Amino acid sequence: MNDPAKPVQGASAEAIEHHYGTGNEYFKLWLDETMTYSCAMWDPLDPEQTLDAAQLCKIDYHIEQARAKNAARVLDVGCGWGSVLSRLIRQFNCKSAVGLTLSKSQAEWIVRTNSDPRISVKLQSWNDHDAPDGSYDSIISIGAFEHFAKLGLTSDEKVQIYREFFRKCQKWLHSRGWMSLQTVAYGNSLPKDFDPFIAKQIFPETDTPRLKEIAEGAERLFEVVQLRNDRDDYRRTLRAWFSRLKSRRADAISIQGEEEVKKFEQYLRLMAYMFEVGGLDLYRITLRKIDNPKGK
Repeated sequence: MNDPAKPVQGASAEAIEHHYGTGNEYFKLWLDETMTYSCAMWDPLDPEQTLDAAQLCKIDYHIEQARAKNAARVLDVGCGWGSVLSRLIRQFNCKSAVGLTLSKSQAEWIVRTNSDPRISVKLQSWNDHDAPDGSYDSIISIGAFEHFAKLGLTSDEKVQIYREFFRKCQKWLHSRGWMSLQTVAYGNSLPKDFDPFIAKQIFPETDTPRLKEIAEGAERLFEVVQLRNDRDDYRRTLRAWFSRLKSRRADAISIQGEEEVKKFEQYLRLMAYMFEVGGLDLYRITLRKIDNPKGK
C-alpha cells in the first residue's frame, strides 16, 4: 500500500473537463432547470412527477440529511453547476455555501449565474482544499465520490483514497457535524465489468466504489446513520435525460455535432440498463462525525 499521506489520485481536472467541458449550453438542453447532473429522487407513487421536481426533492433531501438548514457555512464537494449552493442560500437560510469543482466550465457558470456573495466556488480538488479545523457545519457531496479513484487500482488503494477524503471531512466539520453523500457504486458487477466505452469515451480515469470500500473508508471517522440504495431512481433519471436529449436532438447536434450526440445517447442507454439490472447501485448515505475516533 502507498504512503497514506500521499494517496493515489482519482480523475484529473483534464479527465473531468473531458466530460463536463462538452459545453454548458449543450447540457442546458437536456438537464432540468437547475442544471443538476446527478440522480434525482423520484416519488414512486407519482408517474407524472417532472424531472425538475425530482431534482429539487433530491437536493432538499441531502440538505436536510446534512442538517444544513440555517447553517453558518456548508461545503459542497463536487458542486456541479451550483444547484445545491443556490438552494442552500435561497431556500434554507444558510449564511455561506462553498463549492468545489474540477470543471472550469462549471465554475464559470456558477460565477456568471450567481451574484450572491454568500455563494463561492473554488476550482480545486477536495484533496487540495485547505480549511481550518471545524470550518463547516455540514458537508454535502453528490455524484463526486465515484470519480475519486481511477480504474485499475486495488481495493486497498481505493480505500486509502476514500479514507483520506473522510479524514479531511472529519477535520473540517464542527463537533458532531453531519454529512450527506450520494454515489454510484458497483452492485452485482465487478471492476472487470466496467464498460470500456464508458471508461474511455465518457468518464476516463474513473472507477466506482463498492459499498464495503466506502464503509471501510469512513470507519471510526463517521458513523453511518442511514443508507439507501435508490438505483431505480437513476434508471428513471437517465431515461428522462435521454428523452429530453432526443426531443432536442437537432439543437444538440448544432452545438456539438452528431457524433458527440450519438456518444451521449449510447452512454445514457447503457447506464440506464446497468441500473435496471442491478449492475450498478445508487447509494445515499447519511453520516455523522465521530469527534474522537480511535486509531484513525
